[in-house]
Amino acid sequence: MDAALRTSFGDVTVVLGANHVAEVEMHRPPANYFDAVLLSGVVKSIRWAASAGGRAVVLCSEGKHFCAGLDFGATDKPEPEALTTLYGTARDLIDGPLPIVVAVQGSAVGGGMGLALAGDFRVAAPTSRFAANFARLGFHQGFGISMTLPAIVGRQKALELLTTGRRIDGVDALAIGLCDRLDDDPRAGAHALAAEISASAPLAVRSIRQTMRADIIDGFAAMVDHERSEQLRLMESEDFREGIAASMDRRPPKFLGR
Repeated sequence: MDAALRTSFGDVTVVLGANHVAEVEMHRPPANYFDAVLLSGVVKSIRWAASAGGRAVVLCSEGKHFCAGLDFGATDKPEPEALTTLYGTARDLIDGPLPIVVAVQGSAVGGGMGLALAGDFRVAAPTSRFAANFARLGFHQGFGISMTLPAIVGRQKALELLTTGRRIDGVDALAIGLCDRLDDDPRAGAHALAAEISASAPLAVRSIRQTMRADIIDGFAAMVDHERSEQLRLMESEDFREGIAASMDRRPPKFLGR
């Protein structure tokens, strides 16, 4: 690959191929926990790819898992300002210039599942795992999942996944539309789909994408404001402290409803 078609933004690298597909890779293995800095690198990489002639993006990550969201083992709870910055960056990702195909290896959990849902398409392996496990941690979902998940799998299935927090594999994810294709090598499968997209007329693809995502883009800022407010409220609860402790101890939580 020509060095001029490769660059990096912090822990994110982007390589633009001759087929106009840009591979944007996060480098925080094995779990690829995110923060506003990492997501800003993703946004900058996609914008760079668009300015360099990219037509589609494969979003992927180094290591065992696609993304495990926020690292609650590193902090008791995120600061309000940090969540504001994080979700502002999430909106920039939702309203980005190029279609995104997400390659999900291992797990996409919590906010990591939200990151996967921010893409236009998802390619997973049969053994990949998805979990919106917020209720099992004792708080509200974030990252715009309240909008993106129902748009993808339907309101009722989204409600089930959010209230149970249950984990599903790639086969079940494909069955409900949570992922679009299965491949034993999700990155290769994501590149194949992105190449199909990049072979279409780029102006038409952007226009179609803007139309199809308009409702999510228009309502995203208000939704993440609501999600953040509910997250901060519930982070003060005993249930949240129990949920995080149970997760760290790898045991079932014992919630008391307070």
